[in-house]
Amino acid sequence: MLYDLLTLIHVASIIVWVGGMAFAHLALRPAVATLEPPVRLRLMHDVLRRFFLLAGIAVLLAVASGLGMVGMAAAQVAETGGRFRMPLAWNLMGTFGIIMALIFGHIRFALFGRLRRAVAASDWKAGGAAMASIRKWVGINLLIGTCVVVIAFLG
Repeated sequence: MLYDLLTLIHVASIIVWVGGMAFAHLALRPAVATLEPPVRLRLMHDVLRRFFLLAGIAVLLAVASGLGMVGMAAAQVAETGGRFRMPLAWNLMGTFGIIMALIFGHIRFALFGRLRRAVAASDWKAGGAAMASIRKWVGINLLIGTCVVVIAFLG
């Protein structure tokens, strides 16, 4: 039952994280593109501030639950005297997940900080540059996250 609970937490976290990126990148960003820079950048700042709180929790839960599931699988194999070998799909998901978490950290703490400072200073040119960087890295993370989902179901 604990493994099932970890799986639920893991999948729900991925849905929030990857689904949120998909919404922001594919629906919200194009919808606000016609707004004037001050309105668009303030709106995106406020939306991203809230999303990054949720996504940060989701990232932590995804990593912790993933490690917990691997640990439980390894312990079960050890109980039978076997040698645990992680399946290739698990290695790929873990590796890509860590890369995604690092990219999220860069977006959240470096790039979003630039956006926050630009919006506070009403520096719309700097804010636009920060949003362009955020958009690029969210797109990369969304692509990696989509690959992870494919690996999870086909690997």
